[in-house]
Parts: sequence; structure tokens; C-alpha cells
Amino acid sequence: MATTTKFVFEPPSDEEIEHEEETESEDEDEEEAAAEDVEIKAEKVSKNKKSQSPWDFSSYSESVADEHFRRSTTSIDDKISKARERRPILTAEDNDSDENSDSEPHHQEDYRPEEEDELPTTSGNDVKSFFSHVEGVSFHANSFLDLHLSRPLLRACEALGYNKPTPIQAACIPLALTGRDICGSAITGSGKTAAFSLPTLERLLYRPKNRPAIRVLILTPTRELAVQVHSMIGKLAQFMTDIRCCLVVGGLSTKVQEAALRSLPDIVVATPGRMIDHLRNSLSVHLDELAVLILDEADRLLELGFSAEIHELVKMCPKRRQTMLFSATMTEQVDELIKLSLNKPLRLSADPTTKRPATLTEEVVRIRRMREGNHEAVLLALCSKTFTSKVIIFSGTKKAAHRLKILFGLAGLKAAELHGDLTQAQRLDALELFRKQQVDFLIATDVAARGLDIIGVQTVINFACPRDLTSYVHRVGRTARAGREGYAVTFVTDNDRSLLKAIVKRAGSRLKSRIVAEQSIKKWSEIIEQMEDQVSSILQEEREEMALRKAEMEVTKAENMIAHKDEIYSRPKRTWFVTEKEKKLVAKAAKEALGKLKSAGNEVISAEQAEELKMKEKRRREREKNLPRKKRRKMEAAREMLEDEDEDEVKGERKSKTEKKGIPLVDVAYRRAKAVKAAKKAVDAGKIVKKSVKKSKHPSQITKSRTEEMQELFQDDMSEKRQKRTQRMGAKKKSSFKSKSRYKRR
Repeated sequence: MATTTKFVFEPPSDEEIEHEEETESEDEDEEEAAAEDVEIKAEKVSKNKKSQSPWDFSSYSESVADEHFRRSTTSIDDKISKARERRPILTAEDNDSDENSDSEPHHQEDYRPEEEDELPTTSGNDVKSFFSHVEGVSFHANSFLDLHLSRPLLRACEALGYNKPTPIQAACIPLALTGRDICGSAITGSGKTAAFSLPTLERLLYRPKNRPAIRVLILTPTRELAVQVHSMIGKLAQFMTDIRCCLVVGGLSTKVQEAALRSLPDIVVATPGRMIDHLRNSLSVHLDELAVLILDEADRLLELGFSAEIHELVKMCPKRRQTMLFSATMTEQVDELIKLSLNKPLRLSADPTTKRPATLTEEVVRIRRMREGNHEAVLLALCSKTFTSKVIIFSGTKKAAHRLKILFGLAGLKAAELHGDLTQAQRLDALELFRKQQVDFLIATDVAARGLDIIGVQTVINFACPRDLTSYVHRVGRTARAGREGYAVTFVTDNDRSLLKAIVKRAGSRLKSRIVAEQSIKKWSEIIEQMEDQVSSILQEEREEMALRKAEMEVTKAENMIAHKDEIYSRPKRTWFVTEKEKKLVAKAAKEALGKLKSAGNEVISAEQAEELKMKEKRRREREKNLPRKKRRKMEAAREMLEDEDEDEVKGERKSKTEKKGIPLVDVAYRRAKAVKAAKKAVDAGKIVKKSVKKSKHPSQITKSRTEEMQELFQDDMSEKRQKRTQRMGAKKKSSFKSKSRYKRR
């Protein structure tokens, strides 16, 4: 029988976690052999100091309060608190008194699959012949002293509490110091950031200091991950005062970043789009002396939105460089980039057999077809009773994440939201609040699914099922990091069977099924119904505030255009490596590919077909560049016409049968009017006998009106054409008819 299980998480702060774990392991270390006495003494020395936290998100932008004051707006928390004051509702604290009344509390049981379908085994760690043979690589090291690092880096590792290298660090650091190209993969939370940061900083110690230049470029898919990597490098280089690192991401001041790049820092941590913008539009910014290129979360960088940008950046980098790619999952797109940009690379797969952390407990919550409307009630029931702190909730869309934030606030649960509709200050503030445990829940989209290392995360809840197994691996990788325990709960509907099979295959017998009490779901459904009016009022208030802010921005823009017109128009126009039309075509191809993949019932959604279409489009553009201008314009016009027809079909506008594809409406109308005139002329000449139809009693007014409209529309044009024809032919046509008749009579 299933047993009742209740989880209460009370993790300490970030600075205390590692300290407590070390004190717990002290007694075990003292009982070991005398050969390990040196390591125990080193650990005891490090215990006397609190280890530093490698992340600090608050120092990268202005505070959210200052931003709201500057923009004359109010925060979502203020709106929620006012709504609760106007109309108090039943909150999570009020539900606690009714806990004993639930006859069927939440419980966990072994997962029993309904179908025993086997999935084909796919391994991302197969060593291909393209990679160089790895000889003498060790995935084990007793301490960072064995990796031949300099004293400033050893002191920084000690300050951060890093005592023993992880497998990926022990294998990667010695090879990276030799300048080899590396493609590294390891499970989430295995220290990949330090694996490429430490050898990079070690190499920079021996750079030519009399010639400043950008020597290291680190690319990340998200702004938050870039901030985290920048903070990590700053902590590792805290005892190396002559090394400068620059952060280049969207959402922060462009002018400040441009000035920092002109000063030629040693390391640049950037997102691809903003880096290309600076390389094309900022003066004195180049990568001519780049020595190391690092792609963090390489498979995400090569997905739909970043692939063209990454290839463009690779072209701008010098060929003689060291390139390193890191991710927990490697895809076929990564293999293509490896063949294009890496020179005799080494593939390092730490723990290739361990695709999931051993301390991770994976659960699924089955949402049946008739209960799909109760998603939010099930989530609130779990978060109010079972998983109550340090929980990351992944939503599918930005609107859904924002709605959950409002529902959690109205229910009295402390939550923060993280998605693309927020400003950069709000996004970093949400991470900082969650890191400091000032809120219990972080409601995020896939922006937070990659690379973020927040110590103490106990539970990951996939409120919206991820699109494929790769996304699932990265989402659940936010917990159970560095040997700690964690829970991953995924809401699965009947449409997510393919992903469920993949999860079952990955987790095996350790997969559990979470059963949520029916009474609790019903109770929260009623509470959500009571909240609907407040949710709609809050959303309406936000829309009005946004409209006012847009109006103020337009006024400010107009004032600036009037006051500084000459200065604004004197600035050079910012350029991009593709045109707007090409961007639209690529986006359209991507949407079509994703739509086809979504329509397939049993296929896992991926971006491979969209990427192929995009590459075909790029090759077509290259071919068209060599064509003459007239042909190129004709092809563009035909393409635009086809796009308009596709849009009309999507909107449901049915075209008449006589209208052919590719023929403009004016030509069709002209042909119709010409046909009507020709028929009338033939009837008058006696060539066609007009049929007497009985349906004349009920004439079709639609045909009459259309004919009259066409005749009126093209009457002048037809008269001119007839006059020209008569002038050219004269009376030849009439005489020819007479001559034929005479010939027949003779």
C-alpha cells in the first residue's frame, strides 16, 4: 500500500550549506586511514572560514524600486496586496486548519506504465571518428594542486570552498592548458563553468601585458547565465588584479558596454545578439587577437534563434584559436559546428553512464483529459502542503507564468517570476530574492532552465511539460546538484505520452507517481474561481499602466526628435548581418517546421527540420546574389505574392474559382470585363444565339452587380483599346468577313 509522505524543506543559506556538509563529514574523515591525514587537515583549515557565494545578481543593475520610481509604475506585488485588501480571500494559511479533514492526503507510489512500448536507445556520447583519440585522460584528482594551477587561482578555489575537482574539471583543465580544442559534456551541476574558467585564467597570466586586447570570448544563451558566468570569473580572479572581465548582454546600458569594450578587456562574457551588434556598430571593437572561444550550453546556442548568429561570430574570430564547447546534452547541430570550427577536438564525457544524478527523485502527476482545467489547482495543492520552499516552477509561456505569479500572491504564497516580459532589473532581482530565500517559489519559463546554479533548490515542478527530453534534463538539473538531494515533479497529460516514455526509460524503476488528494484539488479550484475577478482587475490595471507608459515614451521620443534632430540624424544607422526580410523568412520557416512537428502525434518536438529549412534558405540567398537585378526583383515579387496568398488562406479567405494563383486581382477583373464585352458583341453579330432561360424570372443580382461594376470600372480602358485597334486595323476586318461570304456563295 502507498504510504503517506510529507516533505518539509528548511535549507540553510547559501554560505552555510557547504560549511554544514563539511562539519558532518568531519567525523567520518577522522576514522579513515592515516594516509588521508593531510587532506583532513586541509579541510579543517577551510572550515574555519565561511566559503564565499559565487553568485551575486543584485550588483549588475539598478534596484527594482528605483526603476519603478523612474518609470512612474508600481510593482505587481503592490497590485496584489491592494487587491487582497479590497477583497480578502481564503489563503494557504486558512487551508492549514482543514488539513485533518482531508480523508485522502497526497501520497507517492511506484509508477506503473500503461503501455510497455520500448523507445529506441539514443546515445549522445558516442565517440565518432572525427574526434581525436583521448589517451591518458584522468577523470580523478585529489585536489586542485594536482592540476598545476597558479597560487592566485588555488587561493580563489579555497575561498569559494572548492576542495576537490569534479570529474569534468579533473579531465578538462590539464588538456585546456595545452591549448587543445575540447567538446565537454557532463551531468548538470558538475562544475562545467569552473572547468573552462580556471584554465582560461591560468593562460591569461602569461599573456603579453604590454598589448591589451580581447583574448577570451564566452558566449551564453541567456542573460542570467552570462551574469552568473561573469560573477564566477570575478570570484575566481579576485587575487589576479590585472585581469579585467566585461559583461555584454541585452537589457543593460549599450553605451557603458561600448566604453568597456573599447578599453579592450581580457575576457568578454556575452550573449550572441548584443556581441554582434557591438562588433558591427561600435568603433574600435574587434576580435582580431582572440585566443579562446568558449560556448557554454552549446546545444542551446545552436537552436532556432541563435544558430545563424553563432556562425556569424565564428566567422569573425581568427582561425588560430582555442575553441571549447560545454553542455550537459550534445545534439547533431553541435557536431556540425564542431566539424566547421574545431581543430582535432577532444570529446570529454564525464560520467557517460550516469545520465541522471543518483540523488534525484523523479515523479509524474498524471492529468487526465477531463481534468486538464485543474492544472493550477493541482499545482497550488502541492505547493501549499507538500513542496513549500525552494521550488522552481517551469511554465510554458510568459502569460501563464505571470498568471501563476498573481494566483500565488493572492493565495498568500511568496513567489517571484522570471521571463522575457520583465525588465533586466526585475529578472535579476527575482533571482536574487530566490537565492536569498526571501521568496519560496520561482515561477519561470525556459529562460531559467539552462546553467543557473542556485544552491539549495529542493524541488523542480514542470507545470508545463517540456517539449523534448533535452529540455527536461536541463530543467530537472536545477536541483540535485553537486550530490545534494532533490525532487522533480512533472505534470503529464495524455498528449505528452512520447515524453513520458522517454522519462520512464531514463528514470527506470526509480520513477514515482504523485497522487494529489481530490478534496484538496476541489478546494483550490473553488478558491481560484473566487480569484478570477481580482486576477482580471490586476491584468486590466497593468494594461492601462502599460498604455500610459507607452504614451509617455512616445511624447519623450517626439520631444527628443525636435530638440536633438540634427544630432540624431547625424548618427550612422545601426546595421545587422541579415536583412529584415530574411529574418522574417527564417522565422516563418521555423514556425512552419515547429507546427509540422507539433501536429505529429507521437513525435518529440525538435528544431532539426527548422534548421535544415533555414540552411536551405541561406543557400538560396547566396545563389540569388549572383543573378541580375531584374531577375532578382521578379523572384522577390513572386515570393511576396505567394506569402500574401498563404496569409489569406490561413485567415480563411476563400478565393473564387476563376482567380488563379499568382495573378493580381486587377488582371482578373480586366479579363472578366473583356469576356463580357466579347460575349455581348458576339450576340449582336448573330454568332451566338442567346438561350431563352426560364430562370430569368429570378435573375442573379450578384452576377448582375458584379458585371456592372466591372463594366463601369474598365469602360474607359476598353474604349481606348477599341479605338486603338480600329485605328490600326481600319476596315480590314469587316471586308474580310464580306470577302469570305462572297467566296462561299461563288
